Amino acid sequence: MRCGADTGGTFTDLVADDGRIVKILSTPDDPSRAVAAGLAALAAAPDGRPDVLAHGTTVATNALLERRGARVALVTNAGFADVIEIGRQDRPSLYDIWADRPEPLVPRELRLEVSGRLDAAGGELEPFDPASVPPVPPGVEAVAVTLLHADLNPSHERAVAASITGVDVTCSHEVSPEFREYERTVTTVVNAYLRPRCRNYLRSLVGLADKVFVMTSAGGLIPADEAAELAVALLLSGPAGGVIAGAGAAAEAGFPNAVTFDMGGTSTDVCLVQGGVPQPAPGRTAAGFPIRLPSLDIHTIGAGGGSIARLDPGGALVVGPASAGADPGPACYGRGGVEPTVTDADLVLGRIPSDAALPGLGTLDRDAAARSVASRHVTAEGVVEVVDANMERAVRRVTVERGVDPSDLALVAFGGAGPLHACAIAAALDMRAVVVPPRAGVLSAVGLLSAPRQRDLVRSWPTPQAHGGLAAALAALAGEAAAAVGSGAAGVTTSIDCRYVGQSHELTVASVDEFPAEHRRRNGYARPSSPIEVVAVRATARIAAPMTPGQLPPVDRSPAQGPAVLVEPDCTVWVPPGWCAQVTDGGSWVLRRT
Repeated sequence: MRCGADTGGTFTDLVADDGRIVKILSTPDDPSRAVAAGLAALAAAPDGRPDVLAHGTTVATNALLERRGARVALVTNAGFADVIEIGRQDRPSLYDIWADRPEPLVPRELRLEVSGRLDAAGGELEPFDPASVPPVPPGVEAVAVTLLHADLNPSHERAVAASITGVDVTCSHEVSPEFREYERTVTTVVNAYLRPRCRNYLRSLVGLADKVFVMTSAGGLIPADEAAELAVALLLSGPAGGVIAGAGAAAEAGFPNAVTFDMGGTSTDVCLVQGGVPQPAPGRTAAGFPIRLPSLDIHTIGAGGGSIARLDPGGALVVGPASAGADPGPACYGRGGVEPTVTDADLVLGRIPSDAALPGLGTLDRDAAARSVASRHVTAEGVVEVVDANMERAVRRVTVERGVDPSDLALVAFGGAGPLHACAIAAALDMRAVVVPPRAGVLSAVGLLSAPRQRDLVRSWPTPQAHGGLAAALAALAGEAAAAVGSGAAGVTTSIDCRYVGQSHELTVASVDEFPAEHRRRNGYARPSSPIEVVAVRATARIAAPMTPGQLPPVDRSPAQGPAVLVEPDCTVWVPPGWCAQVTDGGSWVLRRT
C-alpha cells in the first residue's frame, strides 16, 4: 500500500492508493501523532503497514512563523557579520512607516567572523586560518557558515566546518550555491534554524512505513533522511501536493490553464498553472525572509475556514489572518471556541448542511455558530463577503499582476473549504469555470501519492557575459541531478537564469535565445541591442510516481443545478443560484454560470 499524508492546521488527511480516505483532527503539538493515528485507521483493513508514505508537512513553516527553531550562530567573513541585518534596500511596505523587517534569526553576539577571502571568480585573495574560528558560544545548537563567493569555491567553507565540532553545521554551498550574499546567508541560516526540529520530527515518521518520502517546496518527493538535512526546502511542503493534483485535474477537465485554489482551515494557497504546469519560482519569501531555493510559485494568505472575524478599531469587518485552528476550532465544532469564523458563517448561511458531521467532531452545532456571529456584532453574509474579497485579491496577485487574464483560466477548488467559496471568486474575476476534482477535500494528500521523485540543482554561472561552455555545464548538472534522484531512467530538464546587463532581476528560461521573448511577455518590452547575462544554471530530475489520481477508484457524482449543496465525505460544494455542475469523464465537477 502507498499512502499520502498531508498535515494541515486543522485536519490531517490520508489517502491510500486503493482510494480509502482518513480525515482526522491535527495534533499541532506533535503532528506525527495524527499521521500515526491516520495510518492505524487505514490499516484497520487487512493491508498492514504501508510500503510507502508520501508526506506533506507544515512543521518547517510553523517553526519559522512561531520562532521555535534552534539557537543559531553565524560564521562569515570579517566585516560581513551584519549582512544578515542590513539586507536589501527595498522595504516590506514602501509607504507604511511602521512596517519593519523581521528580526534576524541570529543576534549580533552570535555572528562570528573568520579570516580568508575569495574574489568574485572564486580565486583565493587571502588564505583561511583555522585559528581564526572563534569558539562556539554556549547554548548554540546549530551553526550556519556563509562565506563570500562560496557558491563558486566552497573550499573555505569546508575548512571552517571541519574546525567546528559538537554542534550541527550548515554550509551555504550545500544549501543554496547561488550568488547574492544576503539571500544565500538568510537561506543558510533558516536551514540551520529549522534542521534540528525537522530532523527530530521526520525521524519520528521513519518507522510508520517501509519508505518515507517528504514533499519539497518545488513539488517533488525526496527521502525523509535527505529532507531532514535540507529543512529549508520544506517551507511549502504542505500546499505543493495539492497544486500538483489540481493542475492534473484541470488538464483532464479541459483547462490546461488554471489557478489552483486550496482553502483549508487556516490559509488559502493559490498557484498559476499554464500548459498544465504549475508556475515555478527560483525562490520565495517565508515569514519575511528571502529563501533562495527552487519552489512552486504559491501565494499564501491567512484565509481559511477557521479564520476569525472581528471588527477593527475603526469598526470595519476583518477576517483573518488569526485562526481558531483545530483546538478549539470554530464555535460550531463544540470544542470551546467562541469567536466567529468563516466555517461558522457558512453553516449559518446553509452552505454547510445543519446536520453535517466532520471526522472526530460529530454533528456541527449551528446554534453555537449563530451565537458566535451575533456576539461580535457581525453578519454571516459580511464574513463571507470579506473573506471572498481577500481570496479574490490573492488570485489577482498570481494572474492580473503578472499580465495574465483570469478570464482565460479555470479555478480549481479544493481543500475542505475551497469548493464553498470558489464560485464567488470565479464570478468576480469572470473566470471560465470552477473545477472541483474528485476527493477535493483531501486533494493535497492525493497529490502526494502522484508526485514524482525529484531533485532540483542550481549553480552560479561564473562568467555572466561569456556563454562558452554553457551547454557542457548544463549537461554535467543534468547528470548530477539524475544521479541524485537515484535512477538513470529519470527525466531531466535544464534551464538558465538570464537578465540584460544592468538589470538586478532574472528570468528563468530554457535557453539564451528564448530570453528576449520571455522578457517581452513578462515586462512588456525587449532590448534587442543589450547583451544578455547568464547568472545561474539549473537542472531538475524527475522519476514519475507509479500512479496518477485518475487511477484511484472513481467517485460517484451527478450533475446539479444551483442553488444546491453537494455533500461529500471530505468536503462540501456550494453551487450558487445561476450555476450548474456537470461531471467530466475523470469525475471532476465543472461548475459554470447558466
